[in-house]
Amino acid sequence: MDQNNQNTNIAVGIDEKISWRKAFLLGMQHVLAMDLYIAPIIIAGLLSLDSMNTTFFIQMCFLAAGLATLIQTIGGLRLPVVQGPSYVPIGALAAIGGKLGMGAVFGSLLPGALIIAILGYPLKWFAKAVKKIIPPLVGGTVIVIVGISLMPSAFNSIYTSPGNVGHNVLIAFVSAAVLVTCILLGRKAKGYGTFFRLVSVILAIVAGTITASFFGTIDFSSVKNAAWISFPSLFPFGKPVFDLQAILTMIFIYMIILIETTGTWFVVSTVTGSKLNEKRLNKASFGEGLGCFVGSLFGGTPMTGYSSNAGIIAITGVASRMAIIAAGIILIALGLVPKLSAIITCVPQPVIQGIFGVVCVAIVMNGLKVIQNVEIDDRNMIVIGVPILLTVGTMVLPKEVLYSVPDFANYILSSGTAVGAIAVLILNLVVPQERKSAAPTETKPVS
Repeated sequence: MDQNNQNTNIAVGIDEKISWRKAFLLGMQHVLAMDLYIAPIIIAGLLSLDSMNTTFFIQMCFLAAGLATLIQTIGGLRLPVVQGPSYVPIGALAAIGGKLGMGAVFGSLLPGALIIAILGYPLKWFAKAVKKIIPPLVGGTVIVIVGISLMPSAFNSIYTSPGNVGHNVLIAFVSAAVLVTCILLGRKAKGYGTFFRLVSVILAIVAGTITASFFGTIDFSSVKNAAWISFPSLFPFGKPVFDLQAILTMIFIYMIILIETTGTWFVVSTVTGSKLNEKRLNKASFGEGLGCFVGSLFGGTPMTGYSSNAGIIAITGVASRMAIIAAGIILIALGLVPKLSAIITCVPQPVIQGIFGVVCVAIVMNGLKVIQNVEIDDRNMIVIGVPILLTVGTMVLPKEVLYSVPDFANYILSSGTAVGAIAVLILNLVVPQERKSAAPTETKPVS
């Protein structure tokens, strides 16, 4: 997807140098706006980990996210992509851990991560597959699907967060309203406009957190009880156990994650106006696999590029890799200093999700940018529309239906992004192109 930088709203370019002070401020903005700890909390609960192991598990996921972010940003994709725990493998990891134990969980993660890396290098197959089956029509639709599939989670978290629902909605509204106001103020290219745009997310988090404090929904007791330093170790939950069925299951899950994260790469490519050439795509696959592998060694779960951070880039206009490298360093620090990670988890969910809703809108609009020049004939209407319909259908699928289907189907149906992405890939391949009727040729009179 070859995008033109002039068609983007980027204020700070990908390779543009900024001060490290500014980089860490902007990097913190990315970290604060992510709900990195939600997936580990869910997995820890499903695996029946005690409170001490749950805290340590969350820290290791922070550490894994930081390492994966640095690998992908510095040596892999080399675009501003923040890595974080994927929601796709939650069901699979819970099933494997429940039946075979924690050793089998991490034994199943390592081979799949290596396969993802090998697809990029040395095989160099990944880019060829992407170029063949993911044209702009598919890529743009996947971006739209990513944004749509994330929207319900924002509302669900607001409604189900501890406290009064009305208070939570108000907190989320204030956070979103401040962010939107900053975006509108940021339209001015000079002076205060640039300031509001660059730090819009931090201002929204501060405003939302202050609002939440009026309702007594902030609790810092976990910070007081948390330790200052916690060093990682290899395989902290026991030696890996390599079970063939568990490994094959996770290889399948990794392929779904790869489709999901490819959608994020398309979002970042569109937002930043960067070209996803073959070399970059292969290095991205290698970086994805290597990041997941290294993270698994320290007790983290499979990582994926977070679309929410691509949305933040679209909102703030800051695409500098230095800011994302700083975010990776901050994530590593959160993994090593439990008190810091405890502070992050104290930001109320309604604050994060109010901002997240606006970010989802930015993602969808960037997907529409990609497909705006595609002719919407009957064929393309089906290719674009049906996957979106299936994505929405998956999001409202009753839980009892998920529990009644085989495991492999459960893993797919648990992710609206996966269902929509797979659907658009298949439809684009099987629905025939409409033949263009040749223009009538002019017949010359016979002399």
